[in-house]
Amino acid sequence: MRTYEVLYVLRPDLGEEATAAAMARLAEVITSHGGEVLKTQPWGKRRLAYEIAKYREGYYVLVLFAGEQAVSQELERVLKLSEEVIRYLMLRKEDRKEAGEEETNAATEEKAANE
Repeated sequence: MRTYEVLYVLRPDLGEEATAAAMARLAEVITSHGGEVLKTQPWGKRRLAYEIAKYREGYYVLVLFAGEQAVSQELERVLKLSEEVIRYLMLRKEDRKEAGEEETNAATEEKAANE
């Protein structure tokens, strides 16, 4: 499973209940397609850098989740069609090796090449 990070901006005129419902619905899309929500961080209402769809503010939410590519594709489809979401950005987080692991692997390969 790959790890993804999605930041989406909800319309500021939704209200608390509608905002919570939209967040729950998007989390349900992830879990219903075999993904797992690792962390959800609501950032709250913030001013946008520029006007988007005649809004100057938006409610920011950061979600970290794990799943297959189909999960991210379905979530992206739902985000595009959702009227509550005014902007989103989804990134796939790379699996990083620790510095010690890379050095050990390089040393092992070099030793094998010398023999």
